[in-house]
Amino acid sequence: MDALDAEVVALSDAFWAYLLIPVLLVLSIYFTVRSGGVQFRMLPEMFRAMRSAPGRAPDGGRPISALQAFAVSAAARIGTGNIAGVATAIALGGPGAVFWMWAMALVVGAASFVESTLAQLYKVRDTTGYRGGPAYYMQAGLSARWMGVLFAVVITVTFGLVFTSIQSNTIAGALVNTARTAGMPEASWLPYAVGAVVAALTGVVVFGGARRIARAATLLVPVMATVYIAMGLVIIAMNAAQVPAMVAEIIAHAFGLREIAAGGVGTAIVQGMRRGMFSNEAGLGSAPNAGASATVSHPVKQGLVQTLGVYFDTLLVCSTTAFIILLSDPTYTEEAGPTLTQNAMEAHLGPWALHVLTVVILLVAFTSVLGNTFYGSSNVAYISPNPYAATGFRIAVVAAVFLGAIGSGGLVWTLGDLSMGVMALVNLAALAPLAGTACRLLADYAQQRREGRDPVFTKDRMPGLTGVECWEESDVAAFSDRAHAG
Repeated sequence: MDALDAEVVALSDAFWAYLLIPVLLVLSIYFTVRSGGVQFRMLPEMFRAMRSAPGRAPDGGRPISALQAFAVSAAARIGTGNIAGVATAIALGGPGAVFWMWAMALVVGAASFVESTLAQLYKVRDTTGYRGGPAYYMQAGLSARWMGVLFAVVITVTFGLVFTSIQSNTIAGALVNTARTAGMPEASWLPYAVGAVVAALTGVVVFGGARRIARAATLLVPVMATVYIAMGLVIIAMNAAQVPAMVAEIIAHAFGLREIAAGGVGTAIVQGMRRGMFSNEAGLGSAPNAGASATVSHPVKQGLVQTLGVYFDTLLVCSTTAFIILLSDPTYTEEAGPTLTQNAMEAHLGPWALHVLTVVILLVAFTSVLGNTFYGSSNVAYISPNPYAATGFRIAVVAAVFLGAIGSGGLVWTLGDLSMGVMALVNLAALAPLAGTACRLLADYAQQRREGRDPVFTKDRMPGLTGVECWEESDVAAFSDRAHAG
């Protein structure tokens, strides 16, 4: 098993380093140029779009707002990767990995804009709102249902089941470690109890449907992010005098001016970009599934909001982890993963911080389960509209949560990493020919803003557009009264 694990890890590393990251970079640069640097020049507009009031859902109920869709995607993005993944990147690539993680986020923001804008354009009506994502724009925009089915199957298995089990495994491991640290005797039953409780909580939320998932994510994401970032700010304030030297160290290592743990600037680049991409998910095709569910007046609004999510995840949350670690003068060769973050937190704030970090891990892992379930549900509905398929998927999610808590990650995580890369390639293959449509939508949005209007889109504004189910006058009627607002 160890030999198989090593081969899969080597295959996954080569796939990401030599194929996926280069393809994403080239296309992201293309998207950046074609959109006029949308991820930079439209930053103020991103905050404005997130505050947009929703219209009404197709069933007349309360719709999922731009902010709630942002929270759902943030719930899936902000997982243990922000705590353990960043630590691993630093352990393997040294401080320079942080610089390349930042650089990656700035470039791939354009890919995030394109994919989420397209997801909004090609979304479809659901019983309680809207759903969509890459599978939907592959079929409607490219007339390639086979491509959509392939994507839907891969993301459902990868996010809905594999990564869900990994998150519950992390929850169980964190609680077991906390119990051990507190001096409690070893309890073989604890993972089973944790699995049962987390599975029950998951079932209560996911069987409540998309609205309940969105509400739970909107409640939990700000709490977990605030607690974690607040601890990071306290640590930065305590070590303010060392911050300039830390930033200089990051830059120096990024360009190979000093020796790093893994032995070369190439490792820093690959680790930083890979972990950054893994964390913010830009271009992977996952976040658009949440973005498509929002009820907004113009597709570009949610594209901008989801781009802001990339910055929130990488430049804020991941940077918090990086600063906590680097300000503790870590030993890269002896510690890795979450242990590096835990030890750094304890070194700064004392033993109590370990237990607070455990609570944060519980929150980020649980909200990741909810976000992953949201993604899976949307794609199961694409594969089959039969309600029994949706119910079967939710049952499978609850089972995966329980089994993950009592099992071991290992090979499953690596396989999930590899399948996520395949998912990203399929998504990027669809984004390349459809980017022009997203840019046309951006031009329409910008024109309305120049006219002093709150942009409202109907599909008759883009002659020749095909495959669009929504965006009739009736879909945006609730926004009409605000169309001339500043």
